[in-house]
Amino acid sequence: MPRNPSTGVYSKPAGTTPSVGQVIDPVPWNALTTDLGNEITNSLPRDGSAPMVAPLKAASGTVSAPGVGFASNPQTGMYLKGGGLLGFTQNGVDVSFDQAMIYAAKSGDYTALASDNNAVHRFTAAAIVTLTAAATLGANWHYTVIADGADVTIDPNGAETVDGAATLIVPNGYSAFLICSGSAFFSNKLMTKILSKADSSAVGSFVDGLTLSNNTGSPNTHIDFAAGSARSGSSFVSSAASFTKRVNGTWAVGSGNGGLDAGSVAANATYFAYALRKDSDLSFDVVLSTSATIGGVTTTLLTGFSLVKQIGVVLTDTSSLLRQFVMYPHDFYQWVTPIREATNVAISTTSALLAISVPNGAKVEAKIRLMFSSSATTNSALVHDPAKGVLIAGGNDSGGSVGTMQVASGFAVGGGDVWTNTSRQVRYVAGAAGSIWVWNDGFYFPCGRIA
Repeated sequence: MPRNPSTGVYSKPAGTTPSVGQVIDPVPWNALTTDLGNEITNSLPRDGSAPMVAPLKAASGTVSAPGVGFASNPQTGMYLKGGGLLGFTQNGVDVSFDQAMIYAAKSGDYTALASDNNAVHRFTAAAIVTLTAAATLGANWHYTVIADGADVTIDPNGAETVDGAATLIVPNGYSAFLICSGSAFFSNKLMTKILSKADSSAVGSFVDGLTLSNNTGSPNTHIDFAAGSARSGSSFVSSAASFTKRVNGTWAVGSGNGGLDAGSVAANATYFAYALRKDSDLSFDVVLSTSATIGGVTTTLLTGFSLVKQIGVVLTDTSSLLRQFVMYPHDFYQWVTPIREATNVAISTTSALLAISVPNGAKVEAKIRLMFSSSATTNSALVHDPAKGVLIAGGNDSGGSVGTMQVASGFAVGGGDVWTNTSRQVRYVAGAAGSIWVWNDGFYFPCGRIA
């Protein structure tokens, strides 16, 4: 064949270029006409009447001059990119087409490779997805992770980041789309927006539900929290089911586990309950602390969690056991058994402080009942908020909470709601010498309105 199969160049057979007057040798001329007929047969008709019978080998071309173009628009067509990739150009501008989507289910840890470009992997169990180096995957490499059974952690190579962080956790029930820049990874932020919607859509401060009660099975050590939600500013968390924490153990994630932020349970102690939110999936938990403010909570054990709001309080007795109570609406805690705080305590015109069994470190409104006796036939006793200073008991002064009947050494009863100071104290005074008994039925603790 005179046509070079590699270059396509046609060369006439030898002896087919005659001179004037030369007798033509039929052998080379017959070979020439045979070759011409074969080459015409092997040529592609311009009218498209015959198809190709072998692969068409086009020029590599460029984005502005594609190897396969059109007569009316030579800058639109196909060309060969670097690395053997097929490129498409329209009016000299590159047009990208994605490769076929690849779906696969995974049940354990996996390393995402360059061949996983445009893959969708559904993880049915807890897993760590390790990403190959960004430089290896290259710019525009993209990948979708679906967490359908447990949380999935996406871990970039070495010191590389995803959305600027060392890892990205895809909570169970969510998905994340990743794209590589060639040096780092970024998600489409959709998951983040969905998870933070409660934070971004409203602000305020409240506790809805989440009422406290002694656990039925272990009332001396375990506290139950009813379903509910809490918000402080723009931070929000909710629990769709009841939740339990125990006071005789340091904090560990999950219902039924220890709740103390530090140390061990103490006698006659106050433990404030704070709602927690897990940073990765916004799930609910609770921590117990002796701190009356959120800023004083020890957070050493709370890695990966954020403090949201104070939601309640519990007290222990002299044996370090939880006091039994019933919590009513409007943050009222009623002791199952009234606590007798004072028995036949001397009272006089000299004002004094009395510590009672209410939360320490916060002002609360105690519900108390009183009994009073005095040898004076006309006398009264006054129990009041220490913030009022030193008051004088008596009808012509600040009045009384309870007074004697007009019989010397008789008994009178009374009671009321009295605010304490932050040291659990109320102040008492009488118009004349006598004795007083004090019972504590419970207290109001409006944690829904403090930080």
